[in-house]
Amino acid sequence: MSALEIENIRKTYGKTEILKDIDISLDSGEFLVLLGSSGCGKSTLLNIIAGLTEASGGDIRIDGRSMLGVHPKDRDIAMVFQSYALYPNLTVHRNIGFGLEMRGVRADDRERAVRETARLLQIESLLDRKPSQLSGGQRQRVAIGRALVRQPKIFLFDEPLSNLDAKLRMEMRAELKRLHRLLRTTVVYVTHDQIEAMTLASQIAVMRDGRIEQLGTPEEIYNHPATLYVATFVGAPPMNLLKTEVREGTLAVTGGESSLPIPQSLRASLREGQDVIVGIRPEAFRLDDGEGLSISARCELAELTGPELIMMADMQGQRVVASLPPQSRVGPGDILRLHFDNAAMHLFDATSGKRIAT
Repeated sequence: MSALEIENIRKTYGKTEILKDIDISLDSGEFLVLLGSSGCGKSTLLNIIAGLTEASGGDIRIDGRSMLGVHPKDRDIAMVFQSYALYPNLTVHRNIGFGLEMRGVRADDRERAVRETARLLQIESLLDRKPSQLSGGQRQRVAIGRALVRQPKIFLFDEPLSNLDAKLRMEMRAELKRLHRLLRTTVVYVTHDQIEAMTLASQIAVMRDGRIEQLGTPEEIYNHPATLYVATFVGAPPMNLLKTEVREGTLAVTGGESSLPIPQSLRASLREGQDVIVGIRPEAFRLDDGEGLSISARCELAELTGPELIMMADMQGQRVVASLPPQSRVGPGDILRLHFDNAAMHLFDATSGKRIAT
Protein backbone atom coordinates (compact mmCIF):
# COMPACT_ATOMS: atom_id res chain seq x y z
CA MET A 1 0.00 0.00 0.00
CA SER A 2 1.29 3.45 -0.93
CA ALA A 3 1.95 5.96 1.86
CA LEU A 4 0.40 8.77 -0.17
CA GLU A 5 -1.94 8.59 -3.15
CA ILE A 6 -2.98 11.70 -5.07
CA GLU A 7 -5.79 10.76 -7.43
CA ASN A 8 -7.24 13.05 -10.13
CA ILE A 9 -6.84 16.15 -7.97
CA ARG A 10 -8.35 19.28 -9.50
CA LYS A 11 -8.58 22.81 -8.15
CA THR A 12 -10.48 25.68 -9.70
CA TYR A 13 -11.17 29.25 -8.66
CA GLY A 14 -14.19 30.31 -10.67
CA LYS A 15 -13.36 29.43 -14.26
CA THR A 16 -9.61 29.36 -13.64
CA GLU A 17 -8.05 25.90 -13.39
CA ILE A 18 -5.15 25.82 -10.94
CA LEU A 19 -4.61 22.04 -10.81
CA LYS A 20 -5.61 19.69 -13.63
CA ASP A 21 -6.00 15.96 -12.87
CA ILE A 22 -2.89 15.40 -10.74
CA ASP A 23 -2.02 11.71 -10.17
CA ILE A 24 0.90 10.65 -7.95
CA SER A 25 1.50 7.51 -5.90
CA LEU A 26 4.25 7.67 -3.29
CA ASP A 27 5.64 4.69 -1.38
CA SER A 28 6.55 4.87 2.29
CA GLY A 29 9.92 6.55 2.89
CA GLU A 30 10.12 8.26 -0.50
CA PHE A 31 11.18 11.89 -0.95
CA LEU A 32 8.98 13.60 -3.56
CA VAL A 33 9.90 17.06 -4.80
CA LEU A 34 7.25 19.18 -6.54
CA LEU A 35 9.40 21.31 -8.86
CA GLY A 36 8.24 24.21 -10.99
CA SER A 37 8.20 27.95 -11.51
CA SER A 38 6.03 30.33 -9.50
CA GLY A 39 2.31 29.92 -10.20
CA CYS A 40 2.50 26.34 -11.49
CA GLY A 41 0.31 25.00 -8.64
CA LYS A 42 2.87 23.16 -6.51
CA SER A 43 2.11 24.99 -3.23
CA THR A 44 -1.63 24.65 -3.86
CA LEU A 45 -1.18 20.89 -4.20
CA LEU A 46 0.84 20.80 -0.97
CA ASN A 47 -1.90 22.72 0.86
CA ILE A 48 -4.51 20.25 -0.43
CA ILE A 49 -2.45 17.35 0.94
CA ALA A 50 -2.22 19.20 4.27
CA GLY A 51 -5.94 19.94 4.33
CA LEU A 52 -5.41 23.70 4.32
CA THR A 53 -7.12 23.97 0.93
CA GLU A 54 -10.07 21.94 -0.32
CA ALA A 55 -9.76 20.25 -3.72
CA SER A 56 -12.43 20.80 -6.38
CA GLY A 57 -12.25 17.14 -7.35
CA GLY A 58 -10.28 13.94 -6.77
CA ASP A 59 -9.02 12.31 -3.60
CA ILE A 60 -6.01 12.26 -1.27
CA ARG A 61 -5.30 8.99 0.58
CA ILE A 62 -2.75 8.47 3.36
CA ASP A 63 -2.04 4.79 4.11
CA GLY A 64 -5.16 3.91 2.13
CA ARG A 65 -7.46 6.21 4.11
CA SER A 66 -9.28 8.96 2.24
CA MET A 67 -8.57 12.44 3.58
CA LEU A 68 -11.78 13.97 2.21
CA GLY A 69 -13.30 16.01 5.02
CA VAL A 70 -10.51 15.10 7.48
CA HIS A 71 -9.27 18.06 9.55
CA PRO A 72 -5.55 18.94 9.10
CA LYS A 73 -4.76 18.04 12.74
CA ASP A 74 -6.15 14.52 12.19
CA ARG A 75 -4.10 13.71 9.07
CA ASP A 76 -0.90 12.76 10.91
CA ILE A 77 1.21 15.17 8.86
CA ALA A 78 3.65 17.93 9.82
CA MET A 79 4.41 21.00 7.74
CA VAL A 80 7.44 23.29 7.55
CA PHE A 81 6.80 26.65 5.87
CA GLN A 82 9.00 29.13 4.03
CA SER A 83 8.75 31.47 7.02
CA TYR A 84 10.02 29.97 10.26
CA ALA A 85 6.82 30.93 12.17
CA LEU A 86 8.49 30.50 15.57
CA TYR A 87 7.02 31.91 18.77
CA PRO A 88 9.38 34.83 19.59
CA ASN A 89 8.60 34.79 23.32
CA LEU A 90 9.34 31.07 23.77
CA THR A 91 12.68 29.32 24.05
CA VAL A 92 13.84 26.84 21.42
CA HIS A 93 12.90 24.06 23.84
CA ARG A 94 9.32 25.35 24.18
CA ASN A 95 9.03 26.03 20.44
CA ILE A 96 9.96 22.45 19.58
CA GLY A 97 7.72 20.92 22.24
CA PHE A 98 4.76 23.30 21.95
CA GLY A 99 2.71 21.02 19.70
CA LEU A 100 3.19 18.10 22.08
CA GLU A 101 2.25 20.34 24.99
CA MET A 102 -1.01 21.32 23.27
CA ARG A 103 -1.80 17.64 22.71
CA GLY A 104 -1.43 16.89 26.41
CA VAL A 105 1.71 14.75 26.13
CA ARG A 106 3.19 14.04 29.56
CA ALA A 107 6.04 16.35 30.60
CA ASP A 108 8.68 13.59 30.88
CA ASP A 109 7.74 12.13 27.47
CA ARG A 110 7.76 15.62 26.00
CA GLU A 111 11.18 16.36 27.48
CA ARG A 112 12.60 13.12 26.10
CA ALA A 113 11.18 13.81 22.61
CA VAL A 114 12.50 17.39 22.51
CA ARG A 115 15.98 16.32 23.65
CA GLU A 116 16.14 13.53 21.06
CA THR A 117 14.98 15.86 18.29
CA ALA A 118 17.54 18.50 19.30
CA ARG A 119 20.24 15.83 19.23
CA LEU A 120 19.27 14.74 15.71
CA LEU A 121 19.34 18.36 14.51
CA GLN A 122 22.54 19.16 16.42
CA ILE A 123 20.96 22.11 18.29
CA GLU A 124 21.18 20.81 21.85
CA SER A 125 23.21 23.86 22.91
CA LEU A 126 20.47 26.22 21.66
CA LEU A 127 17.52 24.92 23.68
CA ASP A 128 17.54 27.80 26.19
CA ARG A 129 17.80 30.56 23.57
CA LYS A 130 14.97 32.50 21.97
CA PRO A 131 14.50 32.86 18.18
CA SER A 132 15.93 36.41 18.16
CA GLN A 133 19.24 34.98 19.36
CA LEU A 134 19.51 32.49 16.46
CA SER A 135 20.85 32.69 12.91
CA GLY A 136 18.63 31.94 9.92
CA GLY A 137 19.94 28.40 9.60
CA GLN A 138 19.42 27.73 13.31
CA ARG A 139 15.85 29.05 13.14
CA GLN A 140 15.12 26.74 10.24
CA ARG A 141 16.47 23.80 12.22
CA VAL A 142 14.11 24.70 15.06
CA ALA A 143 11.15 24.89 12.63
CA ILE A 144 12.10 21.45 11.29
CA GLY A 145 12.47 20.17 14.87
CA ARG A 146 8.95 21.33 15.74
CA ALA A 147 7.64 19.16 12.89
CA LEU A 148 10.05 16.30 13.53
CA VAL A 149 9.19 15.88 17.21
CA ARG A 150 5.67 14.75 16.34
CA GLN A 151 6.93 11.74 14.32
CA PRO A 152 4.23 12.16 11.62
CA LYS A 153 3.54 9.80 8.73
CA ILE A 154 4.29 12.51 6.16
CA PHE A 155 6.43 15.65 6.22
CA LEU A 156 5.39 18.58 4.02
CA PHE A 157 7.98 21.26 3.19
CA ASP A 158 7.01 24.49 1.42
CA GLU A 159 10.23 26.08 0.07
CA PRO A 160 11.89 25.90 3.51
CA LEU A 161 15.35 27.03 2.36
CA SER A 162 14.46 30.00 0.17
CA ASN A 163 15.16 32.56 2.92
CA LEU A 164 18.71 31.29 3.48
CA ASP A 165 21.89 32.41 1.73
CA ALA A 166 23.69 30.09 -0.70
CA LYS A 167 26.10 28.59 1.84
CA LEU A 168 23.35 27.90 4.40
CA ARG A 169 21.12 26.40 1.71
CA MET A 170 23.86 23.92 0.85
CA GLU A 171 24.36 23.03 4.53
CA MET A 172 20.63 22.59 5.15
CA ARG A 173 20.25 20.43 2.02
CA ALA A 174 22.87 18.10 3.42
CA GLU A 175 21.12 18.16 6.81
CA LEU A 176 17.73 17.29 5.29
CA LYS A 177 19.34 14.50 3.26
CA ARG A 178 20.95 13.10 6.42
CA LEU A 179 17.68 13.26 8.37
CA HIS A 180 15.69 11.56 5.63
CA ARG A 181 18.24 8.78 5.31
CA LEU A 182 18.13 8.32 9.09
CA LEU A 183 14.36 8.50 9.64
CA ARG A 184 13.01 7.19 6.30
CA THR A 185 9.85 9.28 6.71
CA THR A 186 7.77 10.10 3.62
CA VAL A 187 8.42 13.66 2.44
CA VAL A 188 6.69 15.99 -0.03
CA TYR A 189 8.86 19.02 -0.71
CA VAL A 190 8.00 22.11 -2.79
CA THR A 191 10.70 24.18 -4.49
CA HIS A 192 11.53 26.12 -7.65
CA ASP A 193 15.24 25.35 -7.14
CA GLN A 194 16.34 22.51 -9.42
CA ILE A 195 19.53 21.92 -7.39
CA GLU A 196 17.43 21.19 -4.29
CA ALA A 197 15.25 18.86 -6.35
CA MET A 198 18.14 16.94 -7.91
CA THR A 199 20.06 16.51 -4.65
CA LEU A 200 17.18 15.67 -2.30
CA ALA A 201 14.53 13.78 -4.25
CA SER A 202 13.94 10.12 -4.87
CA GLN A 203 11.10 11.24 -7.18
CA ILE A 204 10.62 14.60 -8.93
CA ALA A 205 7.32 15.87 -10.31
CA VAL A 206 8.04 18.73 -12.71
CA MET A 207 4.91 20.91 -12.79
CA ARG A 208 3.76 23.46 -15.34
CA ASP A 209 0.44 25.33 -15.55
CA GLY A 210 -1.27 23.00 -13.09
CA ARG A 211 -0.13 19.77 -14.75
CA ILE A 212 2.70 17.31 -14.22
CA GLU A 213 5.04 17.51 -17.20
CA GLN A 214 7.11 14.54 -16.00
CA LEU A 215 7.35 12.34 -12.93
CA GLY A 216 10.48 10.28 -12.39
CA THR A 217 13.78 9.87 -10.59
CA PRO A 218 16.33 12.72 -10.78
CA GLU A 219 18.35 10.63 -13.25
CA GLU A 220 15.31 10.08 -15.50
CA ILE A 221 14.32 13.74 -15.39
CA TYR A 222 17.84 14.91 -16.26
CA ASN A 223 18.92 12.25 -18.76
CA HIS A 224 15.57 11.61 -20.47
CA PRO A 225 13.44 14.79 -20.29
CA ALA A 226 9.95 14.09 -21.61
CA THR A 227 9.31 17.60 -22.97
CA LEU A 228 11.15 20.73 -24.03
CA TYR A 229 9.99 22.46 -20.85
CA VAL A 230 11.58 19.81 -18.62
CA ALA A 231 14.73 19.83 -20.74
CA THR A 232 15.26 23.56 -20.26
CA PHE A 233 13.97 23.85 -16.68
CA VAL A 234 16.27 21.19 -15.23
CA GLY A 235 19.97 21.83 -15.78
CA ALA A 236 22.27 24.80 -15.26
CA PRO A 237 23.18 26.12 -17.73
CA PRO A 238 20.00 24.86 -19.46
CA MET A 239 20.06 22.44 -22.38
CA ASN A 240 20.93 23.88 -25.81
CA LEU A 241 18.04 23.67 -28.28
CA LEU A 242 18.98 23.66 -31.97
CA LYS A 243 16.27 24.10 -34.61
CA THR A 244 16.57 21.51 -37.37
CA GLU A 245 14.50 19.92 -40.15
CA VAL A 246 14.50 16.31 -41.34
CA ARG A 247 15.97 16.50 -44.84
CA GLU A 248 17.20 13.56 -46.90
CA GLY A 249 17.92 11.38 -43.91
CA THR A 250 19.70 14.05 -41.85
CA LEU A 251 18.83 16.84 -39.42
CA ALA A 252 19.54 20.05 -41.35
CA VAL A 253 20.31 22.95 -39.01
CA THR A 254 17.93 25.87 -39.63
CA GLY A 255 19.62 28.96 -41.06
CA GLY A 256 22.81 27.26 -42.22
CA GLU A 257 24.38 24.47 -44.21
CA SER A 258 25.34 22.18 -41.32
CA SER A 259 23.51 18.94 -40.64
CA LEU A 260 23.53 16.26 -37.98
CA PRO A 261 22.95 12.53 -38.45
CA ILE A 262 19.73 11.00 -37.22
CA PRO A 263 20.33 8.33 -34.55
CA GLN A 264 19.57 4.93 -36.05
CA SER A 265 17.06 4.09 -33.31
CA LEU A 266 14.98 7.20 -34.13
CA ARG A 267 14.91 7.03 -37.94
CA ALA A 268 11.57 5.23 -38.03
CA SER A 269 10.03 7.85 -35.70
CA LEU A 270 10.75 10.79 -38.02
CA ARG A 271 9.31 11.92 -41.35
CA GLU A 272 10.73 14.01 -44.16
CA GLY A 273 10.25 17.74 -43.58
CA GLN A 274 9.49 17.37 -39.88
CA ASP A 275 10.72 20.22 -37.67
CA VAL A 276 12.86 18.78 -34.89
CA ILE A 277 14.55 20.40 -31.90
CA VAL A 278 17.93 18.85 -31.07
CA GLY A 279 18.84 19.20 -27.40
CA ILE A 280 22.46 19.00 -26.21
CA ARG A 281 23.56 19.58 -22.62
CA PRO A 282 26.32 22.23 -22.26
CA GLU A 283 28.56 19.76 -20.42
CA ALA A 284 28.35 17.31 -23.34
CA PHE A 285 30.59 19.56 -25.47
CA ARG A 286 34.38 19.21 -25.54
CA LEU A 287 37.15 20.85 -27.51
CA ASP A 288 39.32 17.79 -28.21
CA ASP A 289 39.34 16.02 -31.58
CA GLY A 290 37.98 12.75 -30.26
CA GLU A 291 35.44 10.52 -31.94
CA GLY A 292 31.83 11.56 -32.33
CA LEU A 293 30.00 14.51 -33.86
CA SER A 294 30.92 18.18 -33.95
CA ILE A 295 29.55 21.61 -34.77
CA SER A 296 31.33 24.85 -35.60
CA ALA A 297 30.58 27.94 -33.52
CA ARG A 298 32.06 31.40 -32.89
CA CYS A 299 32.73 32.31 -29.27
CA GLU A 300 30.93 35.46 -28.13
CA LEU A 301 31.61 35.36 -24.38
CA ALA A 302 33.63 33.20 -21.97
CA GLU A 303 33.06 33.31 -18.20
CA LEU A 304 35.26 31.51 -15.68
CA THR A 305 33.17 30.40 -12.69
CA GLY A 306 36.00 28.54 -10.96
CA PRO A 307 35.26 24.85 -11.60
CA GLU A 308 34.23 25.45 -15.22
CA LEU A 309 34.40 27.88 -18.14
CA ILE A 310 30.97 28.83 -19.48
CA MET A 311 31.21 29.78 -23.15
CA MET A 312 28.40 31.37 -25.14
CA ALA A 313 28.79 31.01 -28.88
CA ASP A 314 26.93 31.62 -32.14
CA MET A 315 26.22 28.73 -34.50
CA GLN A 316 24.70 30.02 -37.72
CA GLY A 317 22.45 32.44 -35.83
CA GLN A 318 21.58 30.05 -33.01
CA ARG A 319 22.91 30.49 -29.45
CA VAL A 320 25.02 27.65 -28.05
CA VAL A 321 26.32 27.39 -24.48
CA ALA A 322 29.17 25.04 -23.59
CA SER A 323 30.51 24.10 -20.16
CA LEU A 324 34.25 23.54 -20.62
CA PRO A 325 37.20 22.74 -18.33
CA PRO A 326 38.49 25.87 -16.53
CA GLN A 327 41.89 25.67 -18.24
CA SER A 328 40.34 25.95 -21.72
CA ARG A 329 41.89 28.75 -23.79
CA VAL A 330 38.98 30.38 -25.62
CA GLY A 331 37.99 33.99 -26.10
CA PRO A 332 35.53 36.19 -28.00
CA GLY A 333 35.86 35.82 -31.77
CA ASP A 334 37.44 32.35 -31.72
CA ILE A 335 36.01 29.84 -34.20
CA LEU A 336 35.75 26.48 -32.44
CA ARG A 337 34.81 22.91 -33.19
CA LEU A 338 32.58 21.64 -30.40
CA HIS A 339 32.63 17.85 -30.25
CA PHE A 340 29.98 15.65 -28.62
CA ASP A 341 28.85 12.04 -28.62
CA ASN A 342 25.88 10.72 -30.56
CA ALA A 343 24.22 9.66 -27.31
CA ALA A 344 24.24 13.29 -26.11
CA MET A 345 21.53 14.25 -28.62
CA HIS A 346 17.95 14.59 -27.35
CA LEU A 347 15.30 14.94 -30.07
CA PHE A 348 11.97 16.75 -29.58
CA ASP A 349 9.08 17.41 -31.93
CA ALA A 350 9.05 21.18 -32.56
CA THR A 351 5.23 21.31 -32.71
CA SER A 352 4.22 19.29 -29.66
CA GLY A 353 7.37 19.85 -27.61
CA LYS A 354 7.42 16.15 -26.70
CA ARG A 355 10.47 13.91 -26.74
CA ILE A 356 10.85 11.74 -29.84
CA ALA A 357 11.33 8.17 -28.63
CA THR A 358 12.00 4.89 -30.37
